Amino acid sequence: MNYIIDENKNIVQEPDLIKWANWYETHNRHIGKDYVGRAKISTVFLGIDHNLNRVGPPILWETMIFGGPLDMEQFRCAGSWEQAEAMHEEAVETVERIMQKERT
Repeated sequence: MNYIIDENKNIVQEPDLIKWANWYETHNRHIGKDYVGRAKISTVFLGIDHNLNRVGPPILWETMIFGGPLDMEQFRCAGSWEQAEAMHEEAVETVERIMQKERT
């Protein structure tokens, strides 16, 4: 199933593949992009359900860490824009905490 984000930041199913593809190509799907030292933390709306076993809600958000001690670590979640923002902030705080430990 394909999803888009409406003007109120609500997640909406989009059954029309052409409408979904047009939305996907023309909208900024990044919720957050932060740098902590040499690590980049990026959270995006996937637009496609990544819940492969189809048990539970659709997984539509992904946070990835590139570089640093957690290079290629990934977090995924279902839920709202606000929940994805919280996941992003948690990932940033985790990287900051680990990098602080490395310095001491």
